[in-house]
Amino acid sequence: MASQLKHLVHGMGTTLEAPTWPAIAADEAKAVLAHFSAAGRMTGLHWHSPRPFSAATLVHTTNGAFLLKRHHHLVRTVEGLAEEHGFIAHLAGAGVSVPDVMATDEGATAVAIGPWSYELHRQAAGDDLYRDRLSWTPFLSLDHAHAAGVALAKLHVAARGFDAPARRQQPLVSSFAILPAADPLTAASAYVTARPALAAFLADRPWQAQVARLFGQADHDLSSLLADQAPLWTHNDWHPSNLLWTREGAVRTVFDFGLADRTTAVHDIATAIERTAVRWLDLGQGADDAIADSETALALVAGYATVLPLNPAEIAAIVSLLPLVHVEFALSEADYFTAVVADTASAAMAWDGYLIDHAAWFFSAPGQDFLRRIARS
Repeated sequence: MASQLKHLVHGMGTTLEAPTWPAIAADEAKAVLAHFSAAGRMTGLHWHSPRPFSAATLVHTTNGAFLLKRHHHLVRTVEGLAEEHGFIAHLAGAGVSVPDVMATDEGATAVAIGPWSYELHRQAAGDDLYRDRLSWTPFLSLDHAHAAGVALAKLHVAARGFDAPARRQQPLVSSFAILPAADPLTAASAYVTARPALAAFLADRPWQAQVARLFGQADHDLSSLLADQAPLWTHNDWHPSNLLWTREGAVRTVFDFGLADRTTAVHDIATAIERTAVRWLDLGQGADDAIADSETALALVAGYATVLPLNPAEIAAIVSLLPLVHVEFALSEADYFTAVVADTASAAMAWDGYLIDHAAWFFSAPGQDFLRRIARS
């Protein structure tokens, strides 16, 4: 059984840290599993996830292995989890390999106990090759990048027909309210105003001027390019550690739909490129002209195009989106750090390091070269 004392999680940088959310204890897991009788009787805990925004553990039972995940209710309520589970169920019905979300004896897919919300997934098929790797670390090979592109396109095909509205306001969701707006600065102000802790955090910063400068540098046709894209529920966290793999290097299962929301296919593709083809954790370390790998981006796009060919307008939208595609999640992340865990240092890193600096890199010479290479794909 894993030791809670030794449990560390990924931090905002490259080092492991003590968890914000304590590891799930055996007695706690046993009490939660009592709501899911189909999962059987617990025999032990065998792994604790290093992901930082929730606590998760692999539970072995008399009926198999399950991932038990615990969220603070300020991050996910039972109703908020049901939004993700509805999308997962739709994808499963369309043939995508996704985790089997377990239901309670009353038919709910999550339970609230005290300040926590719990969900239980049957362990999915495939090798977890990237289980302990940090986000924003690259694929192990270009073949994996190509395979991830193929799988992303198949997911987009399967997502068609899922017409649920965009998700309710909650931290750590990739919303799509600012980027497609005709007046993104007004939309950004509305986003911040609706989140009082985030507004208080930004009050002493020239944040409106910073956002205005980024949008001023971006493609002025961005909103019109996005207006031509069909709305689609998307994954929004497409990196290799959210995929399980076959021995042959194909994607076997897609998991972690925590950031899923109603956006567009090009938004999901741009997010996938942003999270896998640039080594953001190396930004500012003296080699900013060498942190991007355009071959990875091109392999992912090429894989995608084997299922869903991309027309010039879609490629143009992806290129225009890339500098700003992380803006809304970075705001959501800063909201989480201010409203939920009162960690202003991490909120500052989300704002300065992830929102401002990521976008600024794309407007630098190496960032512009990276975008030109994708534009020629």
